[in-house]
This record gives sequence, structure tokens and C-alpha cells, in this order.
Amino acid sequence: MIGIEALKSQIPEIKARIEGRAFGAIRRTFKDCDPAELAEVIKDFSEQEQAVIFRILPRALSASTFEYLDIEDQKNLLRGLGQADVAGILNDMSPDDRTALLEELPGPAVHQLLSLLSPKERMVARSLLGYPENSVGRLMTPDYMSIQSSWTVQEVLTYIRERGDVSESFNDLYVIDPQGKLADDIHIRSLLLSPLDTKIENLMNHTCVSLSVSEEKEAAILIFRKYDKVTLPVVDSQNFLVGIVTIDDVMDVVEETDTEDIQKFGGLDALDESYMSTPMLEMIKKRARWLVILFLGEMLTATAMTFFQDELARAVVLALFLPLIISSGGNSGSQAATLIVRAMALGEITLKDWWKVFKREVFSGLALGTILGLIGFIRIAVWSQLFHSYGEHWLLISATVSLSLVGVVLWGSLSGSMLPFVMKSIGADPAASSAPFVATLVDVTGLIIYFTVGAILLRGILL
Repeated sequence: MIGIEALKSQIPEIKARIEGRAFGAIRRTFKDCDPAELAEVIKDFSEQEQAVIFRILPRALSASTFEYLDIEDQKNLLRGLGQADVAGILNDMSPDDRTALLEELPGPAVHQLLSLLSPKERMVARSLLGYPENSVGRLMTPDYMSIQSSWTVQEVLTYIRERGDVSESFNDLYVIDPQGKLADDIHIRSLLLSPLDTKIENLMNHTCVSLSVSEEKEAAILIFRKYDKVTLPVVDSQNFLVGIVTIDDVMDVVEETDTEDIQKFGGLDALDESYMSTPMLEMIKKRARWLVILFLGEMLTATAMTFFQDELARAVVLALFLPLIISSGGNSGSQAATLIVRAMALGEITLKDWWKVFKREVFSGLALGTILGLIGFIRIAVWSQLFHSYGEHWLLISATVSLSLVGVVLWGSLSGSMLPFVMKSIGADPAASSAPFVATLVDVTGLIIYFTVGAILLRGILL
């Protein structure tokens, strides 16, 4: 089998062969390649060259390689292939990967592609597309191995040899009753280590974990992580086995979900397509909404400062520490929000844990604020002794900054940790309580805390 580095080194030669129409040589070069590596190498060719390569690849290899391409690359390639080539690829694709592609296409294109499928594959595709968009039903494949509890190990092994090629995975085999309801799962290792005359019912322990066909895709992530599974069966509301979900499909959902959360956390609406594929106007629209909201929020900072402009005029030295106070509060809030949103995504905490989180963040905020406050106090003290930077009242100024840091960091930690709970309780995405949003909120309140502390400690002296 040719390695990926060897393949990449042959790209100029392959391009020349495409130009010279030496299709037989190209087919021989690619026929023993790993589909995943071939998919990575093909991205270095133009769309026209990709279409040529896919036309001359063996049908099974072209379908397997196509599954490893990104959705956008798949869509671009379909436009360059002929109807017969598209039909061959779609019919040989695994049902779950084909569904992932079809649900990204507009209705007319889906209708056209469905017409290219064989009657059997068209029925499977329509069935999977009939489930809700973000459900496990869209994620599963109906290609699995089911067995009967009355069979012996020998009968099961014979069945696998005869029918194993139609299953996407038989790491686990699923025991169903005569009506087709899921009874249990049997790991292939149990079969291989058992006597051939052993009945399957004697290997069952009735601890099978399954997914509901109507569950959201994100639920599958948590269950796969909890039970450390490679595949999981999917059942309907009456416990009939209808398909399986494999770990590779779940990893795609993880990537999609994490990307969406990261984008929301960065202060923008999640992109529907990849960065390079998103139209410029759409990109501006996705970014502008949150930027405007955050800008309007920051305008409240200027409004808050107008209430303290007299204090600033009398004690200009306070303005020197404004960036320090504001950034510390925003950073602590962003840290807390990041921790809580991620913990929610992993299922480590739920809405009922808000009080526990509140108590932890009170302690954390006080501890972190005290650390920063001490550092701030030492910094002002050292500069005052060395450079006489802050005048004769440097001690009160350092106390103002230190106490303000404790208050602002505490408030930032509480705001950042509680806001995701508020968002989730009203049915919104906790990731939407993004770091910029938390920072903006803390900026305004941080000013109020800072000048309030200053007014108390410096009244009659500098104020």
C-alpha cells in the first residue's frame, strides 16, 4: 500500500498523466491506496482533475474515498461528475454518510440525487431523511448484524461469513427477539472465545445500552463517552432495533458541535458552512449582530464613566488603573464562563448544580481577587518608593486598587459562571453567553465597583 508521503511526491507526475490522458497508469497508482489518505491527497488537485480521478477509480474505492471528503468538497465534486459516476458513488456510500451529504443540499438537488439511487438505496435514504434534522435517526446506518438468542456460536459465525459484508461494523452483534425488538448485544470477542456449540442466550447479560431514534445527536456523544463504545444500537419508541451509530459518525458530530460552540463563544453567530465557503455578506451578517450588541453594551461603560467624571477630574491617578481593573474582571468572567459552558457540554454539571457552582466561584473569586489585589498593591508600593509616581497618598490609592480588584474579580467570576445557567434555563444555548458578552457586562459593573470603592476610601482626601 502506498503511503501518503509517497502519494504526495507523485502529484506532479499524476497531473501530467491526467493532461496526457494516461488513465490506466493513474488507476494503477491509486488502486491500492487507503481511502482516507487518498481523500487527503486528492484535495491538492483542481476540481476538474478530481473529477477525472474519481471517474477512473475502481467503484468501491471511489465511494470509500468520497466518504472521507469534507461536505463542501463532496458538493463541489458532484458538480463535476457525470450522472452515472454520481449514481455509482451514492449507491455505494454508507447510508449515514450519504444522509450527512444529502441534508446539506437544497431540496431540488436532493430530489435529483435520490432519483439516481437504486430502489433499495432510495428507500433507505428517504427513511433516514424522514427523521428530525438533528436526531440520532439521521446519524444511524441500517447496515448492522442482528442475531437470534436461540442460535449457537457456530451458526452466528457462519452467518457472519455469509452476510458480514453488508454490515458497517460487527464489533458488536445485536440479539433481537422474534418480533425484532432489541434484547442484548454480544461483543465479537465473546463469540471467538466460546465453544462453538454455546447458545447465544448463555452469553447474554442484558446490559445493552441503546440510543433512541428521536434523541438529539448531542445525546449520543455523552453516551458513547460514558460507556466507551465503538457502536451503539438505535431503537424506536417500542424498542425495535432500527439501526446502529458508529464512533466515526459521533466524532463528526463532536467536531461540528465544538466548532459551533467555539464560534458562539467568540462572539458571533455559528457559521452554517466552513470559513472559506461562507459568502462575504453572510460572514459580515454573522459577525455584525454580536459586534453591534457588544458595542452598545460597551457604550454603557462610557455612560457609567460620566457619573464619575468629577471624581476623575479631581483624582486623575484613578484613571491610570482603569484598564487594569476592567481587564481583570473581564478575564475572570471569561475564565468562569468557559469552564461552566464546557462542563455543561460534557454533562459534568446540570441546572440543579447552580448553587454548588455559585459557592465554588465565590471562594475562587475571592482567592483570585486577593492574589491580584496583593500584586497590584506591591506594584504601586514599589513604584511609589522608587519613582514617587502616585504622590503622598499612594497607600490609599493602592488600597483602592487592591480592594476593587477583589470585588471586580469576584463579580466577574460569579457573572461568568451564572450566566450560562440563566441561558440554559430559558432554553438558549449556554455558549451564547460568550466571553465577549461576559467581558462587556463586567466592564460596566467593574467601573461602578472601582469608583465606589474609591469614593469611600478617598473621600475628603483626593475626592
